[in-house]
Amino acid sequence: MENLRGKQKHYLRGEAHHMRPLFAVGKNGLTDEWLTQLTGALDKRELIKVNILQNADVTTADVKAAIEQNTAITVVQTIGRVLVLYLPASHEEDRHYSLEVAKL
Repeated sequence: MENLRGKQKHYLRGEAHHMRPLFAVGKNGLTDEWLTQLTGALDKRELIKVNILQNADVTTADVKAAIEQNTAITVVQTIGRVLVLYLPASHEEDRHYSLEVAKL
């Protein structure tokens, strides 16, 4: 988990504003497979939103804690049942947001 400064989080929140949630947490909850898929998607995109469905057995705080404890993903923001997640890409050609974040 990367420690981001206020300006960096502000930039990422602004970039994520227009995005639609790409992943959802349903009644199956948080599994290792789900976290692996989430990490893989973030490695390509760097910034995504996750929606926690109404029928999920977990709370927003549970999801946030599980993601931050089990992965290198940073939770940038939580709004209701939606989380904004950030992870710098490992491949140079996939880096877009991380280059801007590094400048701030």
